[in-house]
Amino acid sequence: MLELQSVYRSWKDFSLNDVSFKVYEGDYFIVLGPSGAGKTLLLEIIAGIFFPYRGRIIWKGKDITFLEPEKRGFAYVPQNYALFPHMTVYENIAYGLEIRKLSEDKISNVVKNIASVLNIEHLLERRPSTLSGGEAQRVAIARGLAIGSKFLLLDEPFANLDPSTTSRLILEMKVWKRELGLTVIHVTHSFEEALLLGDRVGVMLDGRMSQVGSVKEVFSNPRDENIASFLGFENIIEGMANGELLEANGVRIVLPTRYFGRVRIAVRSEDIILSEEPFRSSLRNMLEATVVDVMDIGGLFKVTLDVGGLTLKALVTRSSAVEIGIQPGKKLFAGFKATAVHVFEA
Repeated sequence: MLELQSVYRSWKDFSLNDVSFKVYEGDYFIVLGPSGAGKTLLLEIIAGIFFPYRGRIIWKGKDITFLEPEKRGFAYVPQNYALFPHMTVYENIAYGLEIRKLSEDKISNVVKNIASVLNIEHLLERRPSTLSGGEAQRVAIARGLAIGSKFLLLDEPFANLDPSTTSRLILEMKVWKRELGLTVIHVTHSFEEALLLGDRVGVMLDGRMSQVGSVKEVFSNPRDENIASFLGFENIIEGMANGELLEANGVRIVLPTRYFGRVRIAVRSEDIILSEEPFRSSLRNMLEATVVDVMDIGGLFKVTLDVGGLTLKALVTRSSAVEIGIQPGKKLFAGFKATAVHVFEA
């Protein structure tokens, strides 16, 4: 197990503050956050490139806070891959093994084995400048794993790749993790990568690890308004709660449980259902709405609604939008479950 305990480090005008979390053996742990949140600096501290000013890093029960990078045994793959341009792919992968003074036969066996697993045997005699983005990513991972590491640190591994290559590598990453018995920390800003790959996720905002949990838990139950906003809860409303009812600008919204006083609520746009007629279902929130704007975002329509002076956004399929005849000025009913409402202190 890797554990960070209250890690603090400043860098120029930015700082990581009191970062604490655990990564268990076999975890695929996603560090998720926007640009500038401190994700890369955190990964570099774990790798040993930078040392924290305060706090500790514990790996398998040992304090490695100030241990040199090469002694940690982690396979670190930076965003730019950092392949040696004057070396072949074979030589890049073999580099760490040569430093460790392994025999030529041993090096050859290791390189060929890892190249086989990552499907890059045909690239071994080529140089990095001739590789595609996906090929370079595979080579960078192979170089890290060749030293025998079972702990992989990935910094935005798909940031420079096209969507097709990214989709293919995501599938391959799952296979590599299983076949090689890897533990992975994967830094990204992509919700898709987090949802498709992650076992657990830590949300980083402004240099702090704001929430850690299973991917399902964090995406379904954000701890506060800032996390909810980052995770795509577009509808955030402030109002007064009195039991199971929130009143905001004269609009009443049913809450999942009893609250009192001023609170903020968050509802995902995809949790809002639109209809021309009042709902005949168990939906506890049914609001009269007027369409303000409709935006085609590729197979889906994002619909902006006016609800008694409040703005709501709903996400509907193209077929639903056509069936209902959604257009600006259209009168509709917007419905959502009380359980879709997340409540935070104002």
